[in-house]
Amino acid sequence: MPKSTILPGYWFDRLKVNHETAIFHQWEQLEASGCIENFRIAAGEVEGFREGWFFADSDAFKWLDAAARIYATNADQRLADLMDEFIELIGRAQEPDGYLYTYNQILFPGSRWTNLQIEHELYCHGHLIEAGVSHYEATGRHDLLDSACLAASRIVADFRGKGAAHTPGHEEIEIALLRLFEITRKDDYLEIARQFIEQRGRHGSFWFSILKQNNAVGKREKSVQQRKQDHLATHPGYTAKKIPGGNYAKKPWNATLRWMLGALNGKYFQQHTPVRKQTVAVGHSVRFAYLETAIAMLSRMGADQSFIPTLELAWDRMVSRRMYVTGGIGSLPALEGFGNDYELDPEIAYAETCAALACMFWNWEMVRLTGEARYSDLFEWQLYNASGVGMGIDGRSYFYNNPLACRGGVTRQPWFAIPCCPSNISRTWADLRKYLYTHDEDNIWVHQYISNDTEFEQIDQFTLRVASELPWMGKIRIEISAHGKQNVALHFRIPSWSTSSTFKLNGKETKMLVLETDQKPVERTAFGFDPRESQFLSIQRTWTDGDVLEIDFQMAIQIRHAHPKVKGHQNKVAITRGPLVYCLEDVDHSDVDIFNAQVDTSTLSAGYALGLFDGIQVITARTANSLPLKFIPYHLWGNRGASKMTVWVNERRCGKYD
Repeated sequence: MPKSTILPGYWFDRLKVNHETAIFHQWEQLEASGCIENFRIAAGEVEGFREGWFFADSDAFKWLDAAARIYATNADQRLADLMDEFIELIGRAQEPDGYLYTYNQILFPGSRWTNLQIEHELYCHGHLIEAGVSHYEATGRHDLLDSACLAASRIVADFRGKGAAHTPGHEEIEIALLRLFEITRKDDYLEIARQFIEQRGRHGSFWFSILKQNNAVGKREKSVQQRKQDHLATHPGYTAKKIPGGNYAKKPWNATLRWMLGALNGKYFQQHTPVRKQTVAVGHSVRFAYLETAIAMLSRMGADQSFIPTLELAWDRMVSRRMYVTGGIGSLPALEGFGNDYELDPEIAYAETCAALACMFWNWEMVRLTGEARYSDLFEWQLYNASGVGMGIDGRSYFYNNPLACRGGVTRQPWFAIPCCPSNISRTWADLRKYLYTHDEDNIWVHQYISNDTEFEQIDQFTLRVASELPWMGKIRIEISAHGKQNVALHFRIPSWSTSSTFKLNGKETKMLVLETDQKPVERTAFGFDPRESQFLSIQRTWTDGDVLEIDFQMAIQIRHAHPKVKGHQNKVAITRGPLVYCLEDVDHSDVDIFNAQVDTSTLSAGYALGLFDGIQVITARTANSLPLKFIPYHLWGNRGASKMTVWVNERRCGKYD
């Protein structure tokens, strides 16, 4: 793997907030909500009543995963102390045979692996395992990795050879086991991940099983609530932890009914058909993308090419018909997942932050599997928009769901009743340096244009130092440091959003070779942005120390139109520039109704902002009646308090636009 360091620039600043503020804020919230205290109760160290959802352990493990990834590049002693404290607590709470799930250990001793589709025991163990892998990679220590291996071995022992009824409801354990296999090379972990994947969707009486499990879960929850009331009555000095409220989302009238139907037919859980037949994105969007990520990992590690056609078909269908212009996926609240083709209402849009992150994981695994530019292109779009919106600029405020139009109710929150997104953002961004390049002995593929300094271990003493002006400007400067003369092919992703590009080598414009011509899109996308238009261009030459390559990706303002099959978007446009989607926020428009205004697209112009968003590029325009409009990057909305917002804006119809 290349050794990369993120250098000053846009992402350097965001990552600084991540490691200086966000990760510590998240720990404080986990303590305040009782999530960490649950482990102390399970270890028998304190008295109290377990708080939070049955899967709350996963939020603590995900924080530890994020902390370890951050520590790998920012060795903060305060963070190290928190990690050590929690790792030691995990060791005391974990059963000697590897099992660790505080919901059962505290409330239902002796109960294990029950209601697998709903209660997420395997999901929680998966995040423990991932934390162990990340901590080992960051520190070289085995203490948390040993706990992860103990948990994984418990799963192997308890699930080996079992059928479709013993697959998880929330796919994450598969990713974890495959990551652990990469570290340990223990075949058992690879094979149990393969079993979970291959057995999925083969349960013939799934509807009956899910009804039975749902009834059992309800009885258990009712018992817990009664016992909590009894505990409060007999412990007058006990104060229950304050659990934040749920996130607001506008729901269609039939949301609950559709969730129920999806659960019964198995689509909600991706349990409706074997995975090689799952060519359409369905069900819970995070689970779907985690499953696709795991399948791509298994295909790469297990040398099984038979999965690739299914993966490609599912990705293509999702991008064409089931994705928002921001790169967000999952159009339906309650279901937290996919609707039908072209069902992309901007105000109802759920587009969970975790779903965007999960899709980014999938994109990266498809890059590693196929080497195609389309996947790193979508990764970039989701990184800046669908993921970037999830964390506020202060590092202490978050969005769970991400509509493309808000008339009120959706605001940034310090924490959630289900706080899966904050630490998921932190762990993904902390690993950003790992998503920049792939390489072998003779080739380097440049996937992301983020300021960095990178050494390539398979190419002796060859370093790239990149200075990027993205996302505000398209200028990239790459300095080559080489020992002697190095014959290496550099392959540069041409972003689908760039209208044209120029390359200068040592001050002179140079011609590029087309390395890859991706399959041309067979149908237009639902939202006007198409990552399939991206490709790699190459320079094959003998490089010498001090060579400088300058790239200029043109970043024209682009006017995106929705597919005619997307309802409610006639005569509406979305404005994008470079890798960014823009929106209108009512705090900038006291005299304009942003939902009814007509933008005169001939007046669109980009320029730098002042104030809270100092240094960013905004887009200004005029309405049909000459009132001023200011479009800000979508990922920045909601940072100035409660507001109204829209991505799709009425267009003044005065001619055709490309």
